[in-house]
Amino acid sequence: MILGYGDFRYELVQGWGKGPMPYSLGYASGVATDSRDRVYVVDREPHPAVVVFDREGNFLHAWGQGVFKIPHEIWIGPDDRVYVTDAGDHTVRICTTEGRILQVLGTEGKTAPLGQPFCWPTRAVLSPQGEIYVSDGYKQNYVHRFSAEGKLLQTWGGKGSGPGQFTLPHGICVAPDGRVLVADREPNNRIQVFDPHGKFLAQWPGRLIPMALHVDAQGIVYLAEGAGVSIFNLDGRLLSAFRVSGRPYDQHHGVHGLWVDRHGDIYVGEVMHPNLLWKFRRLPPAPPPPPPSYAQQPPPL
Repeated sequence: MILGYGDFRYELVQGWGKGPMPYSLGYASGVATDSRDRVYVVDREPHPAVVVFDREGNFLHAWGQGVFKIPHEIWIGPDDRVYVTDAGDHTVRICTTEGRILQVLGTEGKTAPLGQPFCWPTRAVLSPQGEIYVSDGYKQNYVHRFSAEGKLLQTWGGKGSGPGQFTLPHGICVAPDGRVLVADREPNNRIQVFDPHGKFLAQWPGRLIPMALHVDAQGIVYLAEGAGVSIFNLDGRLLSAFRVSGRPYDQHHGVHGLWVDRHGDIYVGEVMHPNLLWKFRRLPPAPPPPPPSYAQQPPPL
């Protein structure tokens, strides 16, 4: 069965990630891949950890047990540093691919005052310029910008529905040109677009519970929303879309984590039920339609 349309068509890889594991995968709230195509999945609960698979979906190992409280999302940079937001511990941990902690943003186990990092943060990403952006979403409504060394440079947002305000900044990504996209969940249900310094540029309204964002090197934006995946260009024009696992597209809290690897394959984690992890293999673009039959005939004399 072909999912999506146009230049963005996919097929479900049946049974991916469902092989033998030392324990049952819980709620897969985040997913990312490294430079070696290994797949890192946030097991949010009941066994908080980062679970690592190979490209074929075979379990390799897990790390972070006893460290993470409620790990929420994951992002991996081009240098293979792993950024994990821990909503339950109010931190962002930057780790090696083997789980060694390199840097911690925030104070472990301590909630920050309103407008300061962090209180139940949702996602951290690195910009092409080397700065760290964090959506501080469940208990606050802010985006924080840090230097690579972890110095807080800027905070913007606040609760509301106006431009630059948020009701739940749940996902964040930075485009190759530096634009910052934020998934502002219900009731705002929109994507907001900012310049690197937090200046509001645009919004894409009318989304279906936008959860996770990913932008590739070509500036194609992938959005996990409702129970499906939507694909846009950087101007917000819809390029393709498909449902995940057959549920209604507007199913509440369906898809939660999303990543696109260097081959164009999409990985999706869900939080409706445990062990819902999917891989969608990208297919070639649809061939152009054949010319009409009369074009095959010689012109009349």
